[in-house]
Amino acid sequence: MTTGATLRRAATLTGIGLFTGQPSTVILRPAPSGTGLAFTLGTATFPASIDHLAHSPIPVFAHHPARHTCLAPPGGPPLATVEHALSALVGMGITDATVECFGPELPIFDGSSLRFVEQIRAVGSIPFDSPDPSPITLDTPISIENEGSSILISPRQAPGISYTYRLAYPPPIGEQSAHWDGRPDTYAADIAPARTFSLEHEARAMRSLGLFQSFTPRDMLVIGPEGPIDNTLRFPDEPARHKLLDLIGDLALAGPLMPRLQADIVATRSGHALAHAAAHALQQHLNSRG
Repeated sequence: MTTGATLRRAATLTGIGLFTGQPSTVILRPAPSGTGLAFTLGTATFPASIDHLAHSPIPVFAHHPARHTCLAPPGGPPLATVEHALSALVGMGITDATVECFGPELPIFDGSSLRFVEQIRAVGSIPFDSPDPSPITLDTPISIENEGSSILISPRQAPGISYTYRLAYPPPIGEQSAHWDGRPDTYAADIAPARTFSLEHEARAMRSLGLFQSFTPRDMLVIGPEGPIDNTLRFPDEPARHKLLDLIGDLALAGPLMPRLQADIVATRSGHALAHAAAHALQQHLNSRG
């Protein structure tokens, strides 16, 4: 097990929110050991926890499955699309940090977590000088299922954690699978560059509802019947890799004990809503064992 790490110094990023279209600035700040990952919005600082899951501030998502992850401080406004920043922090081995946010949504950049990773690498990290904590293991698997989608969290014999995502879409995407072995170098190279994607008919529907007005298919990955529109895949299995990226970020909401989990996680056709349910189940297990 690792002792955990924080950022060597603060990193500032500025961009535009995907769903709100609003300008946004975030500052990734160092935090003491044991703090875990947290967000600051206005005067409120709150942990990156499934306990702070909030409804999307986008009205058209009120009656649809979650298309992004939103958190909120107690009694405060929602903060949208936190999953890519969380994924980057987890992927790069940052266990303790505060994400200070100015705007209703974190910036989307190119739809991947690469900009976050680049900034984390630019400022560097500091490992904590403390004894390695004991791993938290599973006695039996944790399984979350819904309408053909599933997340299975299984006991693992070797130290550490692994994530696998299995995707099944109609052509031209088809069936794909992506895997992460828990190491920062493989996250930065293989997972972070993978961009969020929409099928062409989904993107047109969202634009008709007033979303995505600041973006074109050259900015975001839109996949039509023949493949990407005005764009090129970074990996043949980029959609599966991005789903894996989202899964890593969403499961960070299980809380500060998550880095101690020793398990293999396999998600099949899951989205944000199922990942939120898995994070809740994981949080309960971790808190009972930590």
